Amino acid sequence: MSAARTIGLIGARGFVGGELLRLIAGHPYLTLDYASSRQQAGSAIEGMSGKSFETLTPKDAAARGADLVFLALPNDVAAPWVEIISDSAPKTRFIDMSADYRFDPNWVYGLPEHNREALRGAKTIANPGCYASAAQIALAPMAAHLAAPPVIFGLSGYSGAGTTPSPRNDPAQLADNLMPYGLCDHMHEREISHQLGTPVHFMPHVAAFFRGLSVTVNMCFKTPVSAADLRAAYDTTYEGEPFIAVMGDAPQVRNIVGRQGAQVGGFTLSKDGQRAVVVCVLDNLLKGAASQAMQNLNLSFGFAEDTGLT
Repeated sequence: MSAARTIGLIGARGFVGGELLRLIAGHPYLTLDYASSRQQAGSAIEGMSGKSFETLTPKDAAARGADLVFLALPNDVAAPWVEIISDSAPKTRFIDMSADYRFDPNWVYGLPEHNREALRGAKTIANPGCYASAAQIALAPMAAHLAAPPVIFGLSGYSGAGTTPSPRNDPAQLADNLMPYGLCDHMHEREISHQLGTPVHFMPHVAAFFRGLSVTVNMCFKTPVSAADLRAAYDTTYEGEPFIAVMGDAPQVRNIVGRQGAQVGGFTLSKDGQRAVVVCVLDNLLKGAASQAMQNLNLSFGFAEDTGLT
């Protein structure tokens, strides 16, 4: 039996923090040390008998010495936590859920299906963005064949906008509506381009459903490909991957909500074989965030990758 590991969670109030707490509670080798949330301080944590939310400073968290800390914070605020905890508790590992370290070569980028070996034993892990995960799953098998930047149409439920009130998570403004935003130079556009080593064009939108996302990816190739070769590229790339399902039909958001992995399919090829469209869906709070972070934790500590996720 593997030794239990203690876990800290900073930023427990949000949707992703809630999913992380649920997954920690269901993991056989994890014990929650603390969950910090100013707004919920003092209230009981559902599903964890005797545990309540706390309000911690970076120094407080450092003194607790958890084996691993999840940072479920907004962008641009993780650094003080990492620096102060690392100074006082150098053995503590980190999984950052924000974009702060996704371009940092000293952190391991946490998309297991494409970076698994580097994640084994990693101590500082940058969890990928939700859209970035789906887009890379859809693009990676054919990335070497691209003749031009692929175009990615993204559509997400409004949980992706977080809990801070805004037009993008206001059901009244989203009713009977589709809201585009960040149509050029979005952070996920830069993230996908950086990780794949090729430029992409990404156009995100938010809709009135709560969770789940879909990306429809248009690719143009240097030389024609056959329908069989297109499908084979995905079957080969994701063969044996427990959290990636390759299918012929275009996957639907409603069928992935609440599930740990991603579905990719809907392979459609132009008559000349030089353009293809592929669709990928995932739950933005799970494979787009919390369950992917748990895959990364399992790889970091040497647990089976699907521990606590089946």
